[in-house]
Amino acid sequence: PLSPAKRKTPTPIKDISLNSETRFPSGISELDRVLGGGIVEGSLVLVSGEPGIGKSTLLLQICNAIEGNVLYVSGEESEAQIKIRAQRLNVMPDTLSLLCDTNLDNAISAIETIKPKVAIVDSVQTISSEEISSAPGSVSQIREVTMALMRTAKSLGITVFIVGHVTKDGTIAGPKILEHMVDCVIYFEGDNTHAFRLLRAAKNRFGSTNEVGIFEMNDNGLECVPNPSNMLINEEQIMSPGTCITCTMEGARPILSEIQALVTPSFFPSPRRTASGVDYNRVTLLLAVLEKKLNLNIANYDAYVNVAGGMKLTEPSCDLAIALSIYSNRKDIIIDNKTVVFGEVGLLGEVRSVSFIESRIKEARKLGCNKFIIPYSNLNKLKDKNGVIGVKTISEAIKSIAN
Repeated sequence: PLSPAKRKTPTPIKDISLNSETRFPSGISELDRVLGGGIVEGSLVLVSGEPGIGKSTLLLQICNAIEGNVLYVSGEESEAQIKIRAQRLNVMPDTLSLLCDTNLDNAISAIETIKPKVAIVDSVQTISSEEISSAPGSVSQIREVTMALMRTAKSLGITVFIVGHVTKDGTIAGPKILEHMVDCVIYFEGDNTHAFRLLRAAKNRFGSTNEVGIFEMNDNGLECVPNPSNMLINEEQIMSPGTCITCTMEGARPILSEIQALVTPSFFPSPRRTASGVDYNRVTLLLAVLEKKLNLNIANYDAYVNVAGGMKLTEPSCDLAIALSIYSNRKDIIIDNKTVVFGEVGLLGEVRSVSFIESRIKEARKLGCNKFIIPYSNLNKLKDKNGVIGVKTISEAIKSIAN
């Protein structure tokens, strides 16, 4: 049994007082949005993503805005290498201290000595404990390192950010327990060939996991994008067959995107089907629906579908816009660039309802859109029906773009 000195007694929840300084801003608005309003003192946050996506860049930029000491522990770079990157990002605060070491005890000792407001460990796979004989990055090492950092964060009230590597399939390398031990798991998503990066919370004990932060990578590091729809939709775009505007939800944030389709005669026995930014299987399904329900001849045509700006749309609400853009290009019909289309398309050609209908239309109106083609079942949820057309089938949607 535990000695009286180590035994703790339960505390009624009504007697627990909360300090008004429980949260503090990171200085990066999109990160604060994902974290639920700011950084929580004493929390352990795991940041993960593909190599080169911007994890270290984001964490280094945090150091420039936080009021208080910051300790950056790196097991992958030297002090000189980090300083070169900091100079490029214009991050040179007097409150930032660097420790380049792979020893867990040295890292914990530095945190306990400096007592920073925020400690950053880049990355957890490179730090190891001498008490465990296995190699750095192994399951036992990662578990021990994370446990030690968690105890330090909770006991001293210091926020600790740890960087986690990912495997080939995009999951966090190491044991799944790593995600259970931390307070917040943040994934960086994006493509190195495009400027946009999405910051998404897969787990957050202190806020919602529905919020998404959007950044643009440039020469000066990561820059917040408060209104991505303005950047993804070109108001001066040339109106031509094959383009259609849709509005999808990234968490609780509506984003307008432009879907482009190109349908050309095929010179191959098996026509090509290419999808960029949308699910390939979804595109082939919609092609089959168009051919069956609208008698649209696509069997002898190559079909290419692309989302402008490098965004990746995973929500089924973009189905109707994909179908209309394909039909528009095949039949040489122009869809007005002030028309926004969204709705899920079923195998029978029916247009199914989507969520957050008010938010989508409100965002589209901000950018000057005045015509909306939406599922008929969503009409009764709308307060302002000005310019809104409800459709039950894909055939009705085709007729509505001509009006």
